[in-house]
Amino acid sequence: MMMTIIIAVILLLAFVLISTENITNVNRAAVAIFAGTVGWMLYVGWGADYITQWHQQEYDAFLNGAQPDAFNAKQFIAQEVFLKYIGRAAEIALFLLATMTIVEILNNNGCFDYLAKWVKTRSSRRLLWRLTACTFLISANLDNITTTVMMLVIMRELVTNRKHRLVYGGAIVIAANAGGALTVIGDPAGLVLWNIGAVTASNFSFSLLIPCVVACVIPVYMLGRMLPERVDIEWRSMPYRGDDTNLNLWQRFLMLFVGIGGLWFIPSFHSITQLSPFIGALCVLSVLWVVNEIFNRKLMNVDKMSQRRVPRVLQYGVIQMILFVVGIMLAIGAVQETGAIKWLATMYDEQLHSPWILGVLAGGISCVLDNFATAMTFFSFHTFKDISETGALEAFTQNGEYWKIIAYATALGGNTLLIGSLSGIAWMKMENVRMGWFFRNVGWKALLGAVIGLAVLYFTADWHATL
Repeated sequence: MMMTIIIAVILLLAFVLISTENITNVNRAAVAIFAGTVGWMLYVGWGADYITQWHQQEYDAFLNGAQPDAFNAKQFIAQEVFLKYIGRAAEIALFLLATMTIVEILNNNGCFDYLAKWVKTRSSRRLLWRLTACTFLISANLDNITTTVMMLVIMRELVTNRKHRLVYGGAIVIAANAGGALTVIGDPAGLVLWNIGAVTASNFSFSLLIPCVVACVIPVYMLGRMLPERVDIEWRSMPYRGDDTNLNLWQRFLMLFVGIGGLWFIPSFHSITQLSPFIGALCVLSVLWVVNEIFNRKLMNVDKMSQRRVPRVLQYGVIQMILFVVGIMLAIGAVQETGAIKWLATMYDEQLHSPWILGVLAGGISCVLDNFATAMTFFSFHTFKDISETGALEAFTQNGEYWKIIAYATALGGNTLLIGSLSGIAWMKMENVRMGWFFRNVGWKALLGAVIGLAVLYFTADWHATL
């Protein structure tokens, strides 16, 4: 029907604006929120036609003998249809909010300061690999953009030459996206899959370990050949943080253990309790918060906490990322409820049956469109709930190869151009990086690594199925 086309066109226009943000200067978070809210407003206006087509049995049970009318249709959509999508979006948003607050607490207490001391060296390639390793490991436990901004700040404090910073920054962005794709808590797309039960944490990480490492190591090795033997390093002391530097080494280590160690425990928490992962993240945050106030009680009493500095780019990036994720999930949900995505998936299934073709397509799209938006679009082709009930192809069952292919392809495809990921956008704004320069010097190397990693995933797919 006409309204289905209108809602789908709104989503497509939003995708165009998101992919051209560097040209139009229209914030992608604002575009995503607009598409999500307007899409559901239009859906509610013509909701009676959709619910009789896709939710007739549930609607009859909801009415319980009452007369169907426009008011009851809107009530049903609000309580039975829309609530499901806003609930999923809220789960992701609360998880991101909890993990980003954990990072802020740890950063403010100097728990990451030792990273700058550890990576500091005059050997350009050694510095490159140390920055890459730190970024990869931290991004696997935190979100991509927070890790990227934090490591870029550390790198900028060490490297004075801008040309060298561009090379190191490119490696950090690649490592952040590759590391984030490795775990279910390192990237919002993996978190969505974990929340809906499409993958388990251990199987997902074991399957993507080698491909993600390959996709990171190959381009970083090639970037290292662009650097001289030695690099100028700024040997200044760590920045002033107020009086919170009075925390001794064991206190910082304990806070780091509570924060990062707690995040490692979240998959086990979810497996034991079956509660949403954001509950575990909030639990870790609450414990870390208490420890923070105990260690800093003197600062609290003399009102010196206000002297702490959090980079504005991190604060702004956090808000943008959460709103963007919520907006995209709502927008795609509205289109999904019209049946348009299901129709498109049916057409594909009738013509082609290989999830690898969809993976390559998703990776190509994520080069110009945000990787999370691309991943959510392809995830909606085959919802895990429908698959588990209908007994569809093995690739679309729990821990099926389809979910891993899309998660990997979109995360690593976003490295080809800066506009393909929020991490790339953050770096582009911090260093004023030109997209043409990035592709000529970094992007094609990242693409080569991603393709080789995808080939590794393809040849090890049968082994992953036995895990």
